[in-house]
Amino acid sequence: MKYECKRADAGLMIKDVLKRRMNFSTRLIRKLKETGGVELSGVESRLNVTVGTGDVIKVTFPEEKSDFVPENIPLEIVFEDEDFIIINKQPGIVVHPTKGHPYGTLANALAWLMEDRKEYFKIRFVNRLDMDTSGLLIVAKNAFSQEALQQQMKEDITVKKYLAVVDGILDSEEGIIDVPIGVGDENEVGRIVTPDGYPSLTRFRFLGTAGRGRSLVELTLGTGRTHQIRVHMSYIGHPVTGDVLYGNASPDISRQALHAARLEFNHPIKKGRIVVEAPLPDDIKSLVDNKKA
Repeated sequence: MKYECKRADAGLMIKDVLKRRMNFSTRLIRKLKETGGVELSGVESRLNVTVGTGDVIKVTFPEEKSDFVPENIPLEIVFEDEDFIIINKQPGIVVHPTKGHPYGTLANALAWLMEDRKEYFKIRFVNRLDMDTSGLLIVAKNAFSQEALQQQMKEDITVKKYLAVVDGILDSEEGIIDVPIGVGDENEVGRIVTPDGYPSLTRFRFLGTAGRGRSLVELTLGTGRTHQIRVHMSYIGHPVTGDVLYGNASPDISRQALHAARLEFNHPIKKGRIVVEAPLPDDIKSLVDNKKA
């Protein structure tokens, strides 16, 4: 990252410019004190040095590496540059290793990709998708991009749109589900609608019937709670088709028919608007076309 100091910056310390002009968090500035990688007009510099008009601050992020075991798992990369990767995740794959799924995850696949390319960065997932939810997933390649992208999500700068096939025909063309979601039994993985839960908001839009008494719905997240769409759609009586946790199993699809279809956000460094889409996978498309998946 580079920044050319303006007249108003003259007399400020580098750390102040990093925070005020380049949007570095206090945590990242502390980390730069430890790792270095900051230059002032071509010379490596400490963060308490003052700048003058026309000085150029350059920050180089350190090479990092995650400890995930590399596994040769195919990845569909939708967008990539030096700051982040966007992947179209296939259903049935976990994002990162857990006790129940120690291998075969997206993190393992990314570790293989890095090793194959001789590139190294710490794998930082910006958003998460359930194992059986397909679609768009962002992986930041450095701490700054991760923080900036997650902050955009908190401030509703990021637009996240999902497509789902749900049971039943919706009564309304569009609507808002604004009910809190929380944990029921701490020993259960599911979530529930509860007055003492976290505020949760989902917007829905009816796109058409999907055969066999189902609806194709576009969903936009106003918040990002665990299982939010699945809980909210079940709450209004239209569970996602195939969702065995919040609805019923389906003979027509072997998972919940939910797909993260579109992402819009500002590039964390270059500032331009990034818009990416992932088409419906075949199993959900088969439901829409009224064929067995």
